[in-house]
Amino acid sequence: MTAILKHLTLSLAVLCCAACADRADGPTDFIRTDGVNLVDGNGERFEIRGTNLGHWLNPEGYLFQFPKSANSPHRIHEGLCQLVGPAYMERFWRTFRENYITREDIDYIASTGATTVRLPFHYKLFTGEEYLGLHDPEEGFALVDRVVEWCRDAGLRLILDMHDCPGGQTGDNIDDSYGYPWLFRSPEMQERFIAVWRGIAARYADEPTILGYDLMNEPIAHYFEDKEELNAELQPLMIRAAKAIREVDPRHILILAGAQWNTNFKVYDNWTFDDNLVFTCHIYKCPPSVNSLKGFAAFRDKSQCPMYMGETGENTDEWVGNFRKALDEMNIGWTFWTYKRLDAQRSFVSVPMPEGWQKICDFLAADRSEYGLIREARPDQSEIRRILDIYLENCKFANCRPNDGYVAALGLNP
Repeated sequence: MTAILKHLTLSLAVLCCAACADRADGPTDFIRTDGVNLVDGNGERFEIRGTNLGHWLNPEGYLFQFPKSANSPHRIHEGLCQLVGPAYMERFWRTFRENYITREDIDYIASTGATTVRLPFHYKLFTGEEYLGLHDPEEGFALVDRVVEWCRDAGLRLILDMHDCPGGQTGDNIDDSYGYPWLFRSPEMQERFIAVWRGIAARYADEPTILGYDLMNEPIAHYFEDKEELNAELQPLMIRAAKAIREVDPRHILILAGAQWNTNFKVYDNWTFDDNLVFTCHIYKCPPSVNSLKGFAAFRDKSQCPMYMGETGENTDEWVGNFRKALDEMNIGWTFWTYKRLDAQRSFVSVPMPEGWQKICDFLAADRSEYGLIREARPDQSEIRRILDIYLENCKFANCRPNDGYVAALGLNP
C-alpha cells in the first residue's frame, strides 16, 4: 500500500467514526430506484431537476474565460503562479472556495423549485496530494460537509460527482489529466480511485441528503485509437468500485456514466451487479427534441434502470427550454451545466467581469515556454492581484446577476 493510501485509510477511519456518531439520530429518507423511476422514502416519485456547482472544486479555464493554454486546474494554477506568485495563489484559492458557492447560493437554487444539485469535485481534495495550494486530505470532507448541511436545510438533494479521477479518465482538460486516460492503464490509480470512493461512502453512508454517487465523469474521450480497449475496462472498474462502496454503504444510489463523454452505453452488458443503479448521459450539441434522447431512453428501458442527464445546456434560453421539455417528456431527470459563470447568460447567475480581466487572459495566452518569456510577458503584479481580488468579491452571490430568462426556461421560478 502506498504512503498516500495508508494516510487516506487512517484519516477516513477517524472521520467516518465521528460522522456516524453525529448522524445516529438523523433522517432515513433515502432516494432509491424503482424500475426506471426514482422514489423517496414514502414511495413517491422523485424527479431530478437542478444544476451543477461546476468550477468551484474543479476550476475550468473557459469558465474564467481563459485561453486554452490555461484550461485545466493544474494549468490554471501554474499560469497564475507565474503571474502573481504561489503565496498569493494559495490565498486566492482559499478565498475562492469560501466565496464562490455559499449558503446563499444553495438557498437561491432551492427557491427556484429545483430539487437537486450535482457537485463536481477533484479526487485530490480527499488524498492530501497537492491541489491548488492545498495538501490537507480533510479539506474535501470539510467542503462537502458544508454543502450537505446547506442542502439539508434548503430541502435539496445532492449528487457527488468525481469529475477528476486519479490518473485521468478522459485524457483531456476536463479531468485535469495528462493527455490520456491513464486511470484505465494503471492498477495503482484504480486502487486510489476505489479507496477515495470507499472513504466518501463510509463517511456519508447515513446521510440521506445525498442522493447518490456519480462515480466517474465522462470517461474515455472519443479520439483515442485504442478507445475500444479502454472502453472494455470501464464496466469491470465500476463493478469493483461498487463492491467496495457496498461494504460500507448499502443504501446510496450508484450513478454510472457511459463512455465517450457519457454517450456510449454499449460498454455495459451487466446492470444486475447492484440493485440501486442509475445511468447518466451527457449531451450538448444536438437538436433540442425527444429524437436526441431516444438512444438513451432505449438503454434505460433495456436495463430497467433510471437514466439521468447529468450535464447539458450551454445554449440559448430557447434551446434550454425546448430540451428541458423533451427531457421531462422522456422521463429523464436533469442537472443543467452550470449554475454560475463569468459574464454569461447561460447559467442561473452571472459573475460580473472585473475591469482589466483581459490582461490576465493575455498573459496566459502568451508564449511562456521559457523563463525569460514568462518575465517578458508578465504585467504589473500589484495590478493583477487587485483585479483577482475584485473577482473574488464579484463571485459572491450578493454581487452576481441572476439570469431570469435562463431559470424560467428550465421551468423553474426566477
